[in-house]
Amino acid sequence: MASIPNSPSTLTRRDVLRASAFAALPLVRPLTINVLPDEQPMTANGDANPYPIPWLGKSGSHNQPAGANLEPSHIYHFKGRVARSSTFTGVGTDNKGNRIAFGSPTTDYGVMQGDYWAARTTQHGTFTHI
Repeated sequence: MASIPNSPSTLTRRDVLRASAFAALPLVRPLTINVLPDEQPMTANGDANPYPIPWLGKSGSHNQPAGANLEPSHIYHFKGRVARSSTFTGVGTDNKGNRIAFGSPTTDYGVMQGDYWAARTTQHGTFTHI
């Protein structure tokens, strides 16, 4: 390609092709979005899974012992049966009849069965926490 004398910038054919390739990238991106598999859109308040109460665990482990004046549920907006036990210890047996101790003085166990609010509707479930 012949260059133009005294011009402030000279473009080669390679420069024009390179610039046009970068200029076409925004047009290619919407085509790749449609190639992705169909996914269910998320609702504004999340999916149908229950949302845990974040402030229960002071150590970040989301554990809280059962006791008076403490929140018995681990889930926001929960209504139903809640059974909690702390200091859960005991002895069980394995498949050969050997006795095995389980639990400790700090073991927290809970069962929750009922309704909770998620995905803009009432959900029903049974949950355990050890």
